[in-house]
Parts: sequence; structure tokens; C-alpha cells
Amino acid sequence: MSALPRVFIVATALLATLTAAAAEPLRIPVLVPITGFLALEGTSQRNGAELALRGSGVDFDVNDTATSPEIAVNAFERALTSGRARDDVIAVVAPMLGTQMLALIPLADEFNVPMVTVSGTARITELGSANVFRFFPGDVVVKAAHARYAVEELGVKRPAVIFQTTAYGQSGRAELDRNLTALGRPAVFAEGLDVSVKDMLPVLSKVRESGADALLLHLHSGPTALVVRQARAMGLDIPIIAGSAMHQPETAALLAPSELAGVCAESGASPISESDPATRAFADAYRTAFDREPDAFALGQYDGVQMLLAAVRAGAKSAADIRAYLASRRYRGLAMTYASDGKGNMAHSAVILCYSGDSRVPVIVKRYENLTGIL
Repeated sequence: MSALPRVFIVATALLATLTAAAAEPLRIPVLVPITGFLALEGTSQRNGAELALRGSGVDFDVNDTATSPEIAVNAFERALTSGRARDDVIAVVAPMLGTQMLALIPLADEFNVPMVTVSGTARITELGSANVFRFFPGDVVVKAAHARYAVEELGVKRPAVIFQTTAYGQSGRAELDRNLTALGRPAVFAEGLDVSVKDMLPVLSKVRESGADALLLHLHSGPTALVVRQARAMGLDIPIIAGSAMHQPETAALLAPSELAGVCAESGASPISESDPATRAFADAYRTAFDREPDAFALGQYDGVQMLLAAVRAGAKSAADIRAYLASRRYRGLAMTYASDGKGNMAHSAVILCYSGDSRVPVIVKRYENLTGIL
């Protein structure tokens, strides 16, 4: 065989290899907690990501991180090192559990891949990583709305606070303390609860004994419902202003409508409460796809992934391209307008929603726009 045919064969094979590599779709692994105490919230996060990614032309696979940092780390490493070359991974949908995010940040920096999440834990954007992008308002935002609504709108003078002992709970408690003190209404009582606690009567008895005129909660979904039910059962008839777990339709479904009377919550959004056509279309598509109601975690993660896809449509082909796009652009999502504050905090607005006592669908009673002044 002459040299020319050999060169031609080698060149043809190389071209075929390069073409096949170029044809490989981009990939976004979805790492979320869909079992354990954060299963309700994590399932919403997964569903929002999936709804955005279906039919997008971008590959994705879902991995359950449960509630262990070690499981999250293992899932991240598998997603970035198994199968095809990791160069096709342009971003990771990362778990909303704060302890898992804190464990993953060094890995994201090592692999140099951006993570999009709806974690509320304040510290995840305070560690100097260029690879964290949060599409749910962090505690700096929602706890400001939480405290301001209680004090300025409800006239609360003696708030009590019950918080979770997780990283999420500690973060929210610190921001509530800071905001309540700044408003001249520091908590008269505060206590943390482990996620395993089911009997809320001891802590609620302490709330009553403190003379509190309102109860502020920063708990995960199951504990939130237990506190509300047991508070009403014992006749603790004071306003309850809960954290974002309360806005979830699955949390409200654990309670009778009458038990929800006088209950409000902070959140980034409440898609089931909105009437604009785009959000209603999202809610309808979500119900069709998953046979459940959407919440703010699903909507925030949907918006975050849609911003990733907007970057791809604008020509992003690598993790570096995606990171640059997220860090420098504004994006009008369904819940709000997103833009990085330089630390990866993308969401800067919050809402307060309240239940009437005759329905599990809340009404948005107050909007707090651009609380950080970034937009």
C-alpha cells in the first residue's frame, strides 16, 4: 500500500473520531437528595431540573445524594469521572442540603465546574468559590423578609424562634437573630431541634411560657408541619411565620386547612399562587409531568437550568463558558430576575404568603423586591 492511502486512512479515521467527539452532547449531572429527611424538597429540586432539561439536547442523569455529605461527594466524583470524558460536563445541579454543598465546593473547584443549586445555607457563597451559583434567595434575603413581615406588617413585639440544628437551620437562625435585633425586636426565646424530634410539645410549652406574641420557624418540611399541628392542638393561638418549607404544597397537605389559619411563610416564590400566563404554563407542565404541585424549589431550579440552557444557546460549550455567563449576565426567569452579586448569589427577592384557613393554596401578601440592591 502506498503512503498516500495510509495517510488518507489515518486522516479519515481521525476526522471521524473528532466528528464523533464533537457530536457528543453536553452533560449536566443532577445530584439531589430524594431520600431521607429532605426528600420532599429534594424531589422538587430534581423535578424542576428535569422539566427544564427534557428535550433540551443536553444529557443529564439523576443521582440521589440522600442526606449524607459522603454520599454527595461520591456521587459528584462518579458523575465527573465515569463514562465519557469529563469535558462534556458543563455544570452540575447540586444538592440543596447545606452540609452537602459545603462538602462539594472543594471538589467543584478541583474539577473547575460550576454548580447550580437552590440551597438556602448562607455560608455556601461566603467561601470564595467561583463555582457556586444559588438560584433560591439565601437566608440573607429571605430572613430579612421573614423578620420584616413579622415586625413591620404584623406588629410582633416578642418573637420566639424555633430552628433546625442542621447547617440550614443554624444559618437561618443567625440571619433571623441579626434582622430581629436590627428591627429592635430580638427573640424572647430560641431553641434548635434535631430533625428526628417528633414531639414538639416541650418546645412549644417553652414558647408559651416565654410570653411570645408570634412564632417564627426555620425548619424542614416534616418538622414544620408537626410544629403547626401541635401548636394548634395545644391552643397556642399566636401567628406562625414559617420558613420556606411551609410554602410547599406537600407540607400544606400534611395539615388540615383549618390548622393553617394564621400561618404565613417566606419563600422565593409560590408558583401555585401566581396568575401570570408563563408561571401558570410552568405549573400545568409540572403537574402533567410529575402528578404533583410545583413549589419554589422546583421553580428556582427550573429557572437556574434554563439560564444554563440560555448560555448554551448563546454559544457556551464548556464549563468555563457557563461559569463566565452565569457570573456576568442577567436572566429573567419565571420567579424573578437573576444576577450574580459576585459571590454566586443569583436571587435577590422574596415573597410572604399566608393561608386563609379554608384552603391549602396560599395567597402572596407581600413582595420584597431586590433586597440586596444588586439589580
